[in-house]
Amino acid sequence: MIIILKKETEKKDIDIILNKIKENNLEPLYLPGIEKIVIGAIGDERVLATLNLDALPFVERILPVLTPYKLVSRDFKHEDTIINVKGVNIGKEFVVMAGPCAVENEQQLTITAKSVKKSGANVLRGGAYKPRSSPYSFQGLGVQGLKLLKKVGDELNLQVITEVISPETAETVAEYADILQVGTRNMQNFDLLKRLGKIKKPVLLKRGMSATVEELLMAAEYIMSEGNHNVILCERGIRTFETATRNTLDLGIVPLLKQKTHLPVIVDPSHATGIRALVAPMAKAALVAGADGLIIEVHYNPEAAKSDGMQSLYPDQFDALMQNLKILAKVSGKEMR
Repeated sequence: MIIILKKETEKKDIDIILNKIKENNLEPLYLPGIEKIVIGAIGDERVLATLNLDALPFVERILPVLTPYKLVSRDFKHEDTIINVKGVNIGKEFVVMAGPCAVENEQQLTITAKSVKKSGANVLRGGAYKPRSSPYSFQGLGVQGLKLLKKVGDELNLQVITEVISPETAETVAEYADILQVGTRNMQNFDLLKRLGKIKKPVLLKRGMSATVEELLMAAEYIMSEGNHNVILCERGIRTFETATRNTLDLGIVPLLKQKTHLPVIVDPSHATGIRALVAPMAKAALVAGADGLIIEVHYNPEAAKSDGMQSLYPDQFDALMQNLKILAKVSGKEMR
């Protein structure tokens, strides 16, 4: 339920409502906005109805949140959520996360990281833990990879994003990474989502291979219901009948999600297409569609990559893409460093 207060409501009156909600074992959320003051009340709406909050003189109106996802809903919070990661404002400026699919060694990571930073990337991506379809494929360096990511990120003043694959490793990954990524295979790993909800670090949640929009938003609700509201949604392509590309990039979901939720939305054109030549066109299309950013695979020597070399951009291709994105960002009215 959403309680909208009159703009001139004083703090003491706001506290009255917050305390009433708490006294009835419900969860209050104070959401002061630019245009209005909103208080969210999470819990049994039958209890909320008995509080008669709409009778208070400073309450403008009370609205139910009709969607099954409450905290995620645009109804619950009208203004866009902006997630500040050490000066990188995801949801306000167009953010590009780039780097290799997997951390292989310090030389590979350093060379690639330097190149993407020079081209204008804001965040360094790289997998330390790699859930793979085949048990015989490279599974990542684990903690050693996390240490390399943090070392290189610190040296180059780049924030770091990497994947968490289990509840047991969540805290360990959080020690080294600035943003925690939930991969497509784990979108509905509810134990993991709940654990990340308690860690409080920003979480990038990738859409599952066959997940609907509502399933993606409900997965985000799991994280937010545990107290972590710093969630970034990611469209990375879905599985369809089409086999010409690795997945089918659903760019229509970008403006749709912007209608349904206040959370930032980014796009992964690398995993969506699986083809190097298609990454740049789809990245540019994502910006125009309204995405808040991109996560792109780049490798200084893709032919030798231990993971996803065929979809990884060469550094010069990434640089050319970044120059085009800066032009498109201006035309689209987006901020980009």
